[in-house]
Amino acid sequence: MAGKLYNGNFPLVDVTVIPDEEIMGHRSMAALTLLQKHIHRRDLADLLDNLATLLLTEHMTGQQLISLINYLVQAGETSDAEAFVRELAQRVPQHEDELMTIAQQLEQKGIEKGIQLGRQEGRNEGKLEVARTMLQNGIDRNTVMKMTGLTEDDLAQIRH
Repeated sequence: MAGKLYNGNFPLVDVTVIPDEEIMGHRSMAALTLLQKHIHRRDLADLLDNLATLLLTEHMTGQQLISLINYLVQAGETSDAEAFVRELAQRVPQHEDELMTIAQQLEQKGIEKGIQLGRQEGRNEGKLEVARTMLQNGIDRNTVMKMTGLTEDDLAQIRH
Protein backbone atom coordinates (compact mmCIF):
# COMPACT_ATOMS: atom_id res chain seq x y z
CA MET A 1 0.00 0.00 0.00
CA ALA A 2 2.79 2.45 0.92
CA GLY A 3 4.62 1.66 -2.31
CA LYS A 4 1.50 2.38 -4.30
CA LEU A 5 1.06 5.68 -2.51
CA TYR A 6 4.66 6.90 -2.77
CA ASN A 7 5.55 5.47 -6.19
CA GLY A 8 2.41 6.54 -8.00
CA ASN A 9 1.91 9.72 -9.97
CA PHE A 10 0.55 12.73 -8.14
CA PRO A 11 -1.71 15.12 -10.00
CA LEU A 12 -0.22 18.60 -10.09
CA VAL A 13 -2.61 21.51 -10.47
CA ASP A 14 -1.46 24.95 -11.58
CA VAL A 15 -3.84 27.17 -9.60
CA THR A 16 -2.57 30.28 -11.38
CA VAL A 17 -4.52 29.34 -14.51
CA ILE A 18 -7.80 28.62 -12.73
CA PRO A 19 -10.18 31.61 -12.90
CA ASP A 20 -11.00 33.17 -9.53
CA GLU A 21 -14.72 32.57 -10.14
CA GLU A 22 -14.07 28.83 -10.41
CA ILE A 23 -11.87 28.85 -7.30
CA MET A 24 -14.67 30.61 -5.38
CA GLY A 25 -16.75 27.44 -5.87
CA HIS A 26 -14.16 25.05 -4.45
CA ARG A 27 -15.96 24.87 -1.09
CA SER A 28 -13.69 24.18 1.88
CA MET A 29 -10.45 24.73 -0.05
CA ALA A 30 -11.47 27.90 -1.87
CA ALA A 31 -9.86 30.41 0.52
CA LEU A 32 -6.55 28.56 0.63
CA THR A 33 -6.53 27.99 -3.14
CA LEU A 34 -7.31 31.65 -3.84
CA LEU A 35 -4.59 32.74 -1.45
CA GLN A 36 -2.06 30.35 -2.99
CA LYS A 37 -2.90 31.67 -6.45
CA HIS A 38 -2.36 35.31 -5.50
CA ILE A 39 0.17 35.09 -2.64
CA HIS A 40 2.94 36.73 -4.68
CA ARG A 41 0.86 39.70 -5.78
CA ARG A 42 2.34 43.08 -5.02
CA ASP A 43 -0.57 43.91 -2.72
CA LEU A 44 -3.05 41.38 -1.40
CA ALA A 45 -5.58 44.11 -0.56
CA ASP A 46 -7.19 43.38 -3.94
CA LEU A 47 -8.20 39.97 -2.55
CA LEU A 48 -10.04 41.38 0.44
CA ASP A 49 -13.52 41.19 -1.11
CA ASN A 50 -13.19 37.61 -2.38
CA LEU A 51 -11.48 36.41 0.78
CA ALA A 52 -14.16 37.97 2.99
CA THR A 53 -16.89 36.37 0.86
CA LEU A 54 -15.25 32.96 1.19
CA LEU A 55 -14.74 33.29 4.93
CA LEU A 56 -18.41 34.23 5.32
CA THR A 57 -19.60 31.16 3.42
CA GLU A 58 -16.98 28.51 4.23
CA HIS A 59 -17.13 26.42 7.35
CA MET A 60 -13.62 26.92 8.66
CA THR A 61 -12.37 26.15 12.14
CA GLY A 62 -10.61 28.80 14.17
CA GLN A 63 -7.30 26.96 13.77
CA GLN A 64 -7.72 26.73 9.98
CA LEU A 65 -8.43 30.45 9.86
CA ILE A 66 -5.39 31.25 12.00
CA SER A 67 -3.20 29.08 9.74
CA LEU A 68 -4.60 30.79 6.64
CA ILE A 69 -3.98 34.29 8.02
CA ASN A 70 -0.50 33.38 9.28
CA TYR A 71 0.33 32.13 5.76
CA LEU A 72 -1.02 35.36 4.30
CA VAL A 73 1.00 37.53 6.70
CA GLN A 74 4.26 35.58 6.39
CA ALA A 75 4.30 34.80 2.67
CA GLY A 76 2.10 37.52 1.24
CA GLU A 77 2.77 41.06 0.17
CA THR A 78 0.68 43.73 1.81
CA SER A 79 1.64 47.23 2.82
CA ASP A 80 -0.07 46.92 6.22
CA ALA A 81 -0.84 43.38 7.38
CA GLU A 82 -2.47 44.58 10.60
CA ALA A 83 -4.91 46.86 8.75
CA PHE A 84 -5.67 44.05 6.27
CA VAL A 85 -6.56 41.64 9.09
CA ARG A 86 -8.61 44.30 10.94
CA GLU A 87 -10.58 45.04 7.76
CA LEU A 88 -11.18 41.32 7.28
CA ALA A 89 -12.41 41.09 10.89
CA GLN A 90 -14.96 43.84 10.23
CA ARG A 91 -16.25 42.05 7.16
CA VAL A 92 -16.37 38.56 8.71
CA PRO A 93 -18.12 38.88 12.08
CA GLN A 94 -18.18 35.14 12.86
CA HIS A 95 -14.36 35.10 12.87
CA GLU A 96 -13.91 38.56 14.37
CA ASP A 97 -12.44 37.32 17.66
CA GLU A 98 -9.73 35.21 16.01
CA LEU A 99 -8.91 37.90 13.44
CA MET A 100 -8.75 40.69 16.01
CA THR A 101 -6.43 38.56 18.16
CA ILE A 102 -4.12 38.16 15.15
CA ALA A 103 -4.35 41.90 14.39
CA GLN A 104 -3.47 42.74 17.99
CA GLN A 105 -0.49 40.37 17.86
CA LEU A 106 0.68 42.06 14.65
CA GLU A 107 0.25 45.46 16.27
CA GLN A 108 2.27 44.33 19.31
CA LYS A 109 5.05 43.02 17.06
CA GLY A 110 5.08 46.37 15.26
CA ILE A 111 5.32 48.22 18.56
CA GLU A 112 8.15 45.98 19.75
CA LYS A 113 10.00 46.41 16.46
CA GLY A 114 9.56 50.18 16.69
CA ILE A 115 10.90 50.21 20.25
CA GLN A 116 13.87 48.09 19.20
CA LEU A 117 14.63 50.38 16.25
CA GLY A 118 14.28 53.43 18.49
CA ARG A 119 16.72 52.00 21.00
CA GLN A 120 19.21 51.20 18.24
CA GLU A 121 18.92 54.71 16.83
CA GLY A 122 19.38 56.12 20.31
CA ARG A 123 22.53 54.06 20.85
CA ASN A 124 23.91 55.19 17.49
CA GLU A 125 23.13 58.84 18.25
CA GLY A 126 24.80 58.44 21.64
CA LYS A 127 27.92 57.00 20.04
CA LEU A 128 28.01 59.84 17.53
CA GLU A 129 27.66 62.40 20.32
CA VAL A 130 30.50 60.80 22.29
CA ALA A 131 32.62 60.64 19.14
CA ARG A 132 31.92 64.32 18.40
CA THR A 133 33.05 65.27 21.92
CA MET A 134 36.15 63.10 21.65
CA LEU A 135 37.11 64.66 18.31
CA GLN A 136 36.48 68.17 19.66
CA ASN A 137 38.86 67.34 22.52
CA GLY A 138 41.61 66.42 20.09
CA ILE A 139 41.45 62.62 20.20
CA ASP A 140 42.53 61.17 16.85
CA ARG A 141 39.96 59.54 14.54
CA ASN A 142 41.43 56.03 14.78
CA THR A 143 41.20 56.04 18.57
CA VAL A 144 37.63 57.38 18.38
CA MET A 145 36.65 54.62 15.93
CA LYS A 146 38.30 51.97 18.11
CA MET A 147 36.60 53.17 21.31
CA THR A 148 33.11 53.78 19.86
CA GLY A 149 32.92 51.04 17.25
CA LEU A 150 31.99 53.63 14.64
CA THR A 151 33.28 53.50 11.08
CA GLU A 152 34.98 56.20 9.04
CA ASP A 153 31.66 56.76 7.25
CA ASP A 154 29.93 57.21 10.61
CA LEU A 155 32.52 59.79 11.66
CA ALA A 156 32.06 61.61 8.35
CA GLN A 157 28.49 62.44 9.49
CA ILE A 158 29.82 64.36 12.47
CA ARG A 159 30.20 68.10 12.16
CA HIS A 160 32.57 69.63 14.67
